[in-house]
Amino acid sequence: MNKNLQIATVGGGCFWCTEAVFQEVKGVEKVVSGYAGGTAPGKPTYREICSGLTGHAEVIQITFDADIISYEDILVVFMTTHDPTTMNQQGADRGTQYRSVIYYHDENQQKIATEVLKQIQPYYTDTIVTELTALPIFYEAEEAHQNYYRENTQQGYCSFVIEPKLAKLRKLHADKLK
Repeated sequence: MNKNLQIATVGGGCFWCTEAVFQEVKGVEKVVSGYAGGTAPGKPTYREICSGLTGHAEVIQITFDADIISYEDILVVFMTTHDPTTMNQQGADRGTQYRSVIYYHDENQQKIATEVLKQIQPYYTDTIVTELTALPIFYEAEEAHQNYYRENTQQGYCSFVIEPKLAKLRKLHADKLK
Protein backbone atom coordinates (compact mmCIF):
# COMPACT_ATOMS: atom_id res chain seq x y z
CA MET A 1 0.00 0.00 0.00
CA ASN A 2 1.41 3.35 -1.03
CA LYS A 3 1.37 6.01 1.60
CA ASN A 4 1.02 9.73 0.98
CA LEU A 5 3.96 10.72 3.19
CA GLN A 6 4.65 14.37 3.88
CA ILE A 7 6.87 16.23 6.33
CA ALA A 8 6.01 19.00 8.77
CA THR A 9 8.61 20.86 10.84
CA VAL A 10 7.51 22.69 14.00
CA GLY A 11 8.96 23.92 17.27
CA GLY A 12 6.93 24.54 20.40
CA GLY A 13 9.43 24.73 23.22
CA CYS A 14 11.37 21.67 24.28
CA PHE A 15 11.44 19.09 21.50
CA TRP A 16 10.95 16.29 24.01
CA CYS A 17 7.40 17.60 24.57
CA THR A 18 6.39 18.05 20.95
CA GLU A 19 7.95 14.71 20.01
CA ALA A 20 5.92 12.92 22.73
CA VAL A 21 2.70 14.60 21.56
CA PHE A 22 3.06 13.64 17.92
CA GLN A 23 4.16 10.08 18.65
CA GLU A 24 0.56 9.52 19.79
CA VAL A 25 -1.14 10.99 16.72
CA LYS A 26 -2.77 8.69 14.17
CA GLY A 27 -1.09 8.87 10.77
CA VAL A 28 2.26 9.99 12.14
CA GLU A 29 4.92 7.60 10.88
CA LYS A 30 8.03 9.12 12.45
CA VAL A 31 9.09 12.05 14.66
CA VAL A 32 12.69 13.27 14.70
CA SER A 33 13.96 15.86 17.18
CA GLY A 34 16.39 18.44 15.87
CA TYR A 35 17.41 22.04 15.44
CA ALA A 36 16.67 24.68 12.80
CA GLY A 37 16.55 28.39 12.19
CA GLY A 38 19.92 29.49 13.49
CA THR A 39 22.91 31.13 11.94
CA ALA A 40 25.79 29.34 13.64
CA PRO A 41 27.84 27.41 11.07
CA GLY A 42 28.03 23.62 11.13
CA LYS A 43 25.92 21.04 12.90
CA PRO A 44 25.03 22.31 16.38
CA THR A 45 25.12 20.30 19.57
CA TYR A 46 22.51 20.29 22.31
CA ARG A 47 24.92 22.14 24.60
CA GLU A 48 25.37 24.88 21.97
CA ILE A 49 21.60 25.13 21.47
CA CYS A 50 21.05 25.49 25.22
CA SER A 51 23.44 28.44 25.29
CA GLY A 52 20.92 30.38 23.21
CA LEU A 53 23.76 31.74 21.07
CA THR A 54 23.19 29.68 17.90
CA GLY A 55 19.82 31.15 16.97
CA HIS A 56 18.47 27.63 16.43
CA ALA A 57 15.14 26.48 17.81
CA GLU A 58 14.45 23.02 19.15
CA VAL A 59 12.13 21.53 16.52
CA ILE A 60 10.72 18.24 15.37
CA GLN A 61 10.23 16.85 11.89
CA ILE A 62 7.02 14.88 11.60
CA THR A 63 6.64 12.36 8.78
CA PHE A 64 2.92 11.75 8.37
CA ASP A 65 0.52 10.03 6.02
CA ALA A 66 -1.61 12.82 4.56
CA ASP A 67 -4.32 10.28 3.69
CA ILE A 68 -4.81 9.71 7.44
CA ILE A 69 -4.10 13.16 8.91
CA SER A 70 -3.85 16.43 7.04
CA TYR A 71 -1.12 19.05 7.40
CA GLU A 72 -3.84 21.39 8.69
CA ASP A 73 -4.75 18.92 11.45
CA ILE A 74 -1.06 18.48 12.33
CA LEU A 75 -0.85 22.24 12.82
CA VAL A 76 -4.07 22.42 14.85
CA VAL A 77 -2.74 19.74 17.20
CA PHE A 78 0.57 21.62 17.41
CA MET A 79 -1.04 25.01 18.07
CA THR A 80 -3.31 23.66 20.81
CA THR A 81 -0.77 21.58 22.73
CA HIS A 82 1.71 24.38 23.47
CA ASP A 83 1.35 28.09 24.24
CA PRO A 84 1.86 29.95 20.96
CA THR A 85 1.44 33.33 22.70
CA THR A 86 4.67 33.41 24.72
CA MET A 87 7.75 34.79 23.02
CA ASN A 88 10.79 32.54 23.35
CA GLN A 89 9.30 30.58 26.22
CA GLN A 90 7.30 27.49 27.10
CA GLY A 91 6.65 27.19 30.82
CA ALA A 92 9.95 27.45 32.68
CA ASP A 93 11.97 26.89 29.49
CA ARG A 94 13.17 30.31 28.32
CA GLY A 95 15.30 31.39 25.40
CA THR A 96 15.11 31.72 21.62
CA GLN A 97 15.68 27.97 21.31
CA TYR A 98 12.19 27.46 22.82
CA ARG A 99 10.30 29.75 20.44
CA SER A 100 7.07 28.73 18.76
CA VAL A 101 7.75 28.20 15.07
CA ILE A 102 6.29 26.59 11.97
CA TYR A 103 8.82 25.93 9.21
CA TYR A 104 6.96 25.36 5.97
CA HIS A 105 8.37 23.15 3.21
CA ASP A 106 6.52 24.69 0.25
CA GLU A 107 4.01 27.38 -0.73
CA ASN A 108 1.04 25.13 -0.01
CA GLN A 109 2.21 24.52 3.57
CA GLN A 110 2.79 28.27 3.95
CA LYS A 111 -0.76 29.00 2.80
CA ILE A 112 -2.27 26.36 5.12
CA ALA A 113 -0.18 27.51 8.08
CA THR A 114 -1.17 31.14 7.55
CA GLU A 115 -4.84 30.13 7.55
CA VAL A 116 -4.49 27.92 10.65
CA LEU A 117 -2.84 30.77 12.56
CA LYS A 118 -5.78 33.04 11.66
CA GLN A 119 -8.34 30.39 12.65
CA ILE A 120 -6.67 29.61 15.99
CA GLN A 121 -6.08 33.21 17.14
CA PRO A 122 -9.65 33.77 18.48
CA TYR A 123 -9.13 30.93 20.96
CA TYR A 124 -6.32 32.83 22.68
CA THR A 125 -6.59 36.05 24.67
CA ASP A 126 -3.03 37.08 23.83
CA THR A 127 -1.60 37.46 20.34
CA ILE A 128 -0.06 34.38 18.75
CA VAL A 129 3.68 34.95 18.27
CA THR A 130 4.44 31.75 16.35
CA GLU A 131 7.11 32.40 13.74
CA LEU A 132 6.18 31.26 10.23
CA THR A 133 9.08 30.90 7.83
CA ALA A 134 10.53 28.67 5.12
CA LEU A 135 12.44 25.67 6.40
CA PRO A 136 16.14 26.39 6.63
CA ILE A 137 18.56 23.50 7.18
CA PHE A 138 17.28 20.91 9.64
CA TYR A 139 19.86 19.28 11.88
CA GLU A 140 18.94 16.02 13.58
CA ALA A 141 19.55 16.11 17.34
CA GLU A 142 21.82 13.65 19.07
CA GLU A 143 20.52 10.11 19.64
CA ALA A 144 19.99 10.76 23.38
CA HIS A 145 17.25 13.27 22.43
CA GLN A 146 15.32 10.94 20.13
CA ASN A 147 12.29 9.15 21.59
CA TYR A 148 13.11 10.88 24.88
CA TYR A 149 9.78 10.64 26.69
CA ARG A 150 9.23 6.97 25.90
CA GLU A 151 12.70 6.09 27.17
CA ASN A 152 12.67 8.38 30.23
CA THR A 153 9.10 8.42 31.60
CA GLN A 154 10.36 8.36 35.19
CA GLN A 155 12.35 11.60 34.80
CA GLY A 156 10.87 14.56 36.67
CA TYR A 157 10.70 16.73 33.55
CA CYS A 158 8.63 14.05 31.83
CA SER A 159 6.20 13.80 34.76
CA PHE A 160 5.79 17.50 35.38
CA VAL A 161 6.06 19.02 31.89
CA ILE A 162 5.36 16.40 29.24
CA GLU A 163 2.53 14.43 30.85
CA PRO A 164 0.25 17.51 31.22
CA LYS A 165 0.76 18.22 27.49
CA LEU A 166 -0.18 14.62 26.70
CA ALA A 167 -3.28 14.94 28.89
CA LYS A 168 -4.26 18.08 26.96
CA LEU A 169 -3.71 16.23 23.68
CA ARG A 170 -5.92 13.35 24.81
CA LYS A 171 -8.66 15.74 25.95
CA LEU A 172 -8.69 18.00 22.88
CA HIS A 173 -7.83 15.51 20.13
CA ALA A 174 -8.99 12.06 21.24
CA ASP A 175 -10.30 11.40 17.71
CA LYS A 176 -6.78 11.82 16.28
CA LEU A 177 -4.95 9.39 18.55
CA LYS A 178 -3.47 6.01 17.68
